[in-house]
Amino acid sequence: MTASNANKKILIADDDSSIRLVLSQAFTRLGYQVRATGNATTLLKWVSEGEGDLVITDVMMPDENVFDVLPRIRKERPKLPVIVMSAQNTLLTAVSAAEVGAFDYVAKPFDLDDMTSVARRALSRPADSEASKAQARAVRDERLPLIGRSGPMQDVYRTIARLVGADLTVLITGESGTGKELVARALHDMGRRKDGKFVVINLAAVPRERVEVELFGREDGDFGKLVEADGGTLFLDEIGDMPLDAQTRLLRVIDGTEAAINPKTGRRPNARIIAATNRDLRGLIQQGLFREDLFFRLNVAPLRLPPLRDRTEDIPDLRAPSC
Repeated sequence: MTASNANKKILIADDDSSIRLVLSQAFTRLGYQVRATGNATTLLKWVSEGEGDLVITDVMMPDENVFDVLPRIRKERPKLPVIVMSAQNTLLTAVSAAEVGAFDYVAKPFDLDDMTSVARRALSRPADSEASKAQARAVRDERLPLIGRSGPMQDVYRTIARLVGADLTVLITGESGTGKELVARALHDMGRRKDGKFVVINLAAVPRERVEVELFGREDGDFGKLVEADGGTLFLDEIGDMPLDAQTRLLRVIDGTEAAINPKTGRRPNARIIAATNRDLRGLIQQGLFREDLFFRLNVAPLRLPPLRDRTEDIPDLRAPSC
């Protein structure tokens, strides 16, 4: 117990009395003040009265869905961090939590050490309301392409939720069959460029001598994938197979020195770059087969997808027939 902890109060809201008890005991042992309730109405009352330095709440409450409650909490107390818990551990849940400004999302059943670690982080810094608002724009579609409720997939969902509201270059790594293109599509469909095109080029499937033409086009009117993706997203699958000459041109596109022009607009194409690979790019750099400067430009926001052997508990969901 520390004196600083004793000055902090945590508000816990969950209709499951056992979860309220476990969390209350854990945070009390750490020296925090704790109040717990089983409904959203009481939680809102405490918040409006100025109580609490942190809220930990379940999504589904008897009286209200917390995704409807959080905007009111943020309006009342924009700097109050909120951690959302849910047993509905899907990508939609994680993105929705980010959309309404939650500090973080924790899947149920949770590890108590993980929960207390997230709580400490939330209490150690003020919430950035503007960044939180920009974190996500959720797509209200339950038929999302990513399946899995395992711990490794929860990490993926959290990362996607943080990236959909940004326009960063993303590098997705993972073995073949882990769903790299599905993640890229989710980033596009939930992001600010969702009204633009999602353009895919599989660099392992294009003859090496054709890669530059496919990407950057020709003067005879073949505009290439970069121009096609203008205003949207260009997904470069199997980036590790890109020839060095094309890597150099791609680097110029990213740093803004490439001379390519979209004839329809008269301006340089503006596409979000998402790349993916199942290869070890650092190893390719050491072999002289991949540009190190391009790697760092692509790896602004790294996202690693776990193989199925690391999330075997997801197998039943993957086998379930789709509706």
